Amino acid sequence: MSIYTEITLKNAADEGIASSGLAKNYQVRQTTINALVDTGAWTLIINEETRKKLGLKKLETKLGTFSDDSITEYCVAGPVKVIWNNRHFNCDAIVLPDVDDILLGAIPLDAMDLTVHPNKEKVVGAHGDKELHRIR
Repeated sequence: MSIYTEITLKNAADEGIASSGLAKNYQVRQTTINALVDTGAWTLIINEETRKKLGLKKLETKLGTFSDDSITEYCVAGPVKVIWNNRHFNCDAIVLPDVDDILLGAIPLDAMDLTVHPNKEKVVGAHGDKELHRIR
């Protein structure tokens, strides 16, 4: 069962510049896509095309072990704002050049208080549709 959900990704640095009045809101680079929900992925995973479209800065390069046990070098880029309905979360993204689907992983899901409803096969608010502000 593959579950997709619509999210908007914004360049969070652009958004900060716009909120300070140094740029216009329409200059904030963003894209709306259907992301594959992957609770086995720990964060947001995007491809190089999406990184370039959003103008995300490459922050660092790391080595990681993937689900097929391969060890691969990957780039971390950001900051990116992930928006789902009335909820949002700022994070950095893992950039894998050849992935077809954007993956919405466990940390952004948890931070936005989202869960996968198995019977409805969709993403829902874990505690209803109201936006919650959890203090950790």
